[in-house]
Amino acid sequence: MQFIFPNKQYEQQALDYISEFHAHASDINGTGGLDSYLKQRSYDEWLLKIRSDLDLANIPPDRVPSITYFYVRETDNRIVGMINIRLALNDFLRTEGGHIGYSIRPTERGKHYASDMVRQALDFCKRIGLRDVLICCERSNLASAGVIRNCGGTLEAEFYSKTFRETLQRYRILQT
Repeated sequence: MQFIFPNKQYEQQALDYISEFHAHASDINGTGGLDSYLKQRSYDEWLLKIRSDLDLANIPPDRVPSITYFYVRETDNRIVGMINIRLALNDFLRTEGGHIGYSIRPTERGKHYASDMVRQALDFCKRIGLRDVLICCERSNLASAGVIRNCGGTLEAEFYSKTFRETLQRYRILQT
């Protein structure tokens, strides 16, 4: 498994990835806004957006720098998951989002891909000096909470989010 920075070569696979979530009526997280862009814009515009998310000097005040990756299985070059790593946090993300958002396509769940992907993202965070990592999930998402705990997460808070209209859990992962 490897992280691949999104590019034109993966356009059809990315479209299929998002379509699978819709077909399974599953929430979509950690895509760096891909699902939203496909509803109103295009894949090409999304590629420009994720590149601009890395332009540290020109990030708008209401956004934070981040990097989005496809999580690709090397044996068949299939996008199995997506992950968005936020390199800084604003007040909202500090409370209700965290540093890492992620998703695994519905037909690939239950195969430990999420834990492996989050561990790989945590290694990346550690390499860039981000050792105090926050990750949030809905309390009802037991699988995601399990992934976060398996990756060293300690429950820090549980609260109702007016934004998501859900009870969220915020976990902290301290890396030495």
